[in-house]
Amino acid sequence: MIDLYFWPTPNGYKITVMLEELELKYNVIPVNIGKGDQFKPEFLKISPNNRMPAIIDHDGPGGKPFPIFESGAILMYLAEKHGKLMPTDMRGKYEVVQWLMFQMASVGPMLGQAHHFRVYAPEKLQYAIDRYTNEARRIYNVIDKRLSEVPYLAGAYSIADIAVYPWLVPHNMQGQNLDDTPHLKRWFEEIRNRPAVQRGFAVMAEEVAKMRAAQAARQQPHDKESWNNLFGTRQFEKR
Repeated sequence: MIDLYFWPTPNGYKITVMLEELELKYNVIPVNIGKGDQFKPEFLKISPNNRMPAIIDHDGPGGKPFPIFESGAILMYLAEKHGKLMPTDMRGKYEVVQWLMFQMASVGPMLGQAHHFRVYAPEKLQYAIDRYTNEARRIYNVIDKRLSEVPYLAGAYSIADIAVYPWLVPHNMQGQNLDDTPHLKRWFEEIRNRPAVQRGFAVMAEEVAKMRAAQAARQQPHDKESWNNLFGTRQFEKR
């Protein structure tokens, strides 16, 4: 059994999709990042960077519980342990790893910033909006070119695709139109229709609907508490 410390964000969905693709049993432990659950001492023992997702594999190496944080590391661990979604030969493995690192270093950080300055920032800074919207467009074009050559990022479907896809779901909020990147759009729709992806995104679906309704009611993405926990001074307290 795997304990999954989760909240419905792109990084969280990477792991629910992976677990569903592998058809593994897992127990979801919500980490409400808007309420500050990521700062609780018991969670910091598992994820010292106060970020979810994290897992505890109760059948880890040597048959002992094994905690892991960082979504990319979790994907690699699960793929290697179960022998799926990442090749074992050197060439094939690093085809996957390089695109996984591309997601960790570029897709997540840059698209996250585009999303932040376009949607969440209390002050609309045009320079920041343009900077990260343009960077998001560049990244989308990198992916589109790659997918004009191969069906999936590493050739065959892999953890690289699982890592990238959730970050592209809110493409409208990043200022992108998938019609501008037809090869990416083909890939996006194919992955969206995978049963395991749909099951992975269904985790905590009721909670997501409630959060969106609350946001719509107050007409802003976050209240004062969640803003401070996600973006404000609480992030920088020494622990």
